[in-house]
Amino acid sequence: MNSENDAKQIFKAHGGQLRMSEALKAGITRWILYRMVDRGLVNRISRGVYRLAELPEPSNPDLITVALRSPKAVICLVSALWFHELTSQIPHEVWIAIPRDARPPDVKYPPVRWFEFSGKAFSSGIEVHTVDNTEIRIYNPEKTIADCFKYRNKIGMDIVKEAIVHYMSRGNHDLSSLFRYAEICRVANVVRPYVEALA
Repeated sequence: MNSENDAKQIFKAHGGQLRMSEALKAGITRWILYRMVDRGLVNRISRGVYRLAELPEPSNPDLITVALRSPKAVICLVSALWFHELTSQIPHEVWIAIPRDARPPDVKYPPVRWFEFSGKAFSSGIEVHTVDNTEIRIYNPEKTIADCFKYRNKIGMDIVKEAIVHYMSRGNHDLSSLFRYAEICRVANVVRPYVEALA
């Protein structure tokens, strides 16, 4: 690999974004990558994450950066509420769940707040969304609501109440799924009165 054009084609084949390790594996040398950055052909969007400069600005660069830097992580709690339009809060950190035995993510920017989930509490309710050609793992609305009730003391009950009101006002809510995830999170008895009051 000795051509910036070849490197550009590899970037395009990967949706315009690559981690350093992916670039090296695909045959792009560090020298070519750094030269492309110097020439403004590629932007470094986070440590070890690069994006073709010709692409439009990403709609959610923070989620994309975290997804690329921590592919096993799952967007959760306030960040997932925001993604699913269940809160008026704009998170100043990206909230993620990681498996209990995983190393915490080494992400300097954007700010990340991580929580260790285990077993079904980690693996249940994960959806994969494509945002700006990047796959983002995020908990579905029902799992997110259950998680928020579980972590209500950390995120604030006002945020949880707002989220359940927004969720229940939607025509497509799925209460059986909500209670299944609430059982997994051991908060079914806490969730039930709020659902019954809003039903």
